[in-house]
Amino acid sequence: MIVEMKTRAPQAQIDAVVERAHSLGFETQLNIGTDKVVVAILGSNTGRVSTDVFAVMPGVESVARIMKPYKLASREFKPEPTIVRVGGIEIGGQTPVIMAGPCSIESLEQALATAEAVKAAGAVMLRGGAFKPRSSPFSFQGLGDRALDILAEVKRRTGMPIVTEVLDPRQVDDVAAVADILQVGARNMQNYPLLRELGRSGHPVILKRGLSSTVVEWLSTADYLLAEGNEQIILCERGIRTFETDTRFTLDIGAIGVVKRNSHLPVLADPSHAAGHFELVPCLAKGALAAGADGLLIEVHPNPVQALSDGLQSLTFSDFRRLMGELRQVAAAIGRPMA
Repeated sequence: MIVEMKTRAPQAQIDAVVERAHSLGFETQLNIGTDKVVVAILGSNTGRVSTDVFAVMPGVESVARIMKPYKLASREFKPEPTIVRVGGIEIGGQTPVIMAGPCSIESLEQALATAEAVKAAGAVMLRGGAFKPRSSPFSFQGLGDRALDILAEVKRRTGMPIVTEVLDPRQVDDVAAVADILQVGARNMQNYPLLRELGRSGHPVILKRGLSSTVVEWLSTADYLLAEGNEQIILCERGIRTFETDTRFTLDIGAIGVVKRNSHLPVLADPSHAAGHFELVPCLAKGALAAGADGLLIEVHPNPVQALSDGLQSLTFSDFRRLMGELRQVAAAIGRPMA
């Protein structure tokens, strides 16, 4: 249930609505806008209470029920788009944001060379995995804490903000000490203890769509983070599992438009994991940007042939430079020019 307060309703009237909700056994979340406050009344049985219970209260302009399973991620709760700010970078604003780097951090030399190359080409954040969830326990699992040290050093030298994945609630503090954005991978989209810990951290989070999840399930998962008070949430479409085998996953371009219509959260696309092959990455990247993605996650490696993970889907430095030139043309054509 959504309670929209009148323009510039006094705090006492807002508090009264919150107290009434709590007295009925419900939880609340506030969306504090420039002129108005919207109170979300949350609970599994809000349907048993008439909207009139809140509509008659002083300062209330309207009361409506949110029929979608996701509440806090919906545009009914927050009509205006969320913009996540990391330093001077805005994710969800007018300019698409490109995050690029290797699938796995392998050495300081590899990470530093990649950061310098993607920064020179126009990327504004470095992505790189320290902890890698792999399908096989015998595959390379990442350098772990040593990779975090490398990322911290690369950040110190280049000034690039860091994006890296966190797998376990016990890792959140250590990873957050280095990374500017914490990533929840597709395999962990429904790791609820991890989501709650990330929500309590208040740190910016990229939430990747599960490889067999619907958009509704994805947005409902975002509510786990939002319900803990963390508003710095970024969604990422990375491809879903379908019957098609010519790509690693099927990049759901339509999901970008669905998210933009139904949610206030910014949404990225990861063409690398969807494509599974470097030759297919550029067309998926351009398509996602044209469809309205607020940014891209792209895998880049100095020597993909020798990469310890996902070399086949990684771009070389020259490939990435070429793609950035093409992305600038697409961005300009849709009225969202990149620097």
